[in-house]
Amino acid sequence: MTELAVLDRLLDDSDFPVEQLTCHPRLPLAVGTSTDCRTVRVFDCAEGRLRELAALDAEPGTSPWGDSAPQAVAWHPHRPLLVVADGEFLLRWTADDPSGPVRVPAGAEYDALAFSPDGGRLWATPSADDGWTGSDVLDPATGAVTGTARHWDTGVAVHPSGELVATLASDQGATYCLFARPGDGPAAAMRTLRQALILDCDGYGAPLFSADGRHFAIRGNAYVDMLEVFAFPSLRKVLSTTLAEDSSEEWPRGNLAWSARPGVLWIGTPTGSLLELDVEAREAAEHASPDGVPVAALAATANGDLLLARTDGELVLLSVRPAFAAAEPNDDVAVFLAGTEEAPLDGAVDEHLEVTDGIRSWTDDDLDSVTETSDDDPTWLQIQASMNRFRGTRAT
Repeated sequence: MTELAVLDRLLDDSDFPVEQLTCHPRLPLAVGTSTDCRTVRVFDCAEGRLRELAALDAEPGTSPWGDSAPQAVAWHPHRPLLVVADGEFLLRWTADDPSGPVRVPAGAEYDALAFSPDGGRLWATPSADDGWTGSDVLDPATGAVTGTARHWDTGVAVHPSGELVATLASDQGATYCLFARPGDGPAAAMRTLRQALILDCDGYGAPLFSADGRHFAIRGNAYVDMLEVFAFPSLRKVLSTTLAEDSSEEWPRGNLAWSARPGVLWIGTPTGSLLELDVEAREAAEHASPDGVPVAALAATANGDLLLARTDGELVLLSVRPAFAAAEPNDDVAVFLAGTEEAPLDGAVDEHLEVTDGIRSWTDDDLDSVTETSDDDPTWLQIQASMNRFRGTRAT
């Protein structure tokens, strides 16, 4: 049975508890951000200890829908380098430079940032030229735009292999989870693939790959507090559940962390407990909180510990025992790539996609011809059928 043990605690006396935790993928570093708060906190969690390394001042962020949101942040995949969106500027902070953060002009006011898997370029959205259809590729040192790419929003998840990324392209009727190969050269833009996942409505959180790359989770959406888990590379839907059964119960948005143990997802709750969920077996164990303080954010550190933020401002570092070794590389990405191809760059991306909702699959031609649906079908498919019927009526 999994056991959780408190390694260290750190109390933050700010009026804005951390709402989003982002851990460095390889180093014992984490960053905490909050809605409507100018302070971005950087933490060291090495050797079972928690200490604050820096408090950076940056403008609060906005979501793709114009709401207030924590600042957009991105960790370099290998170096102790953090980049934070600060209005029309980027803040660059590194643990190796005692002189403090460097502020450089950016191409636009960006809602989301992500490093390319090799660390050579910074991906940013929305684009300075056309935020509705494009995104930018930046030089992370200068903030200069070196290329453009298709639109994406919310966040970028890197498969543990580094050979594939997943991101979202949201719309009110439907959201695409797009998969892409990292580009090469100075532009290094994401090269979107035809195979995609389609989600109902919008308002989702960024995809989150498991440590072994065989599953990914998505939180959302704007209307229902959902959790969905998919297998990779099949994109088979493994789990779909509503977290909040009562509309008055508000679950934290950044409350997911994959365990190093294959197929196990940790979920922070409004009661302060942590749920340990085996997504394939659909079995859950609850680790209760002794004082019931709600979870505000949750993340897994590079070595597999859990970093927990609470609504009272306290951060807690938890060890997970037994510990599991890092997953071995596998050929899952090669299998996925063999079954798809890059989407052409001309036209809207949805014109080239082959989509699945984890249960059924559709090509663009299939969607153009559907006219009949049931109440059990997803909203996006009912909308598509209505549009097709309307076009058919106009044509006659």
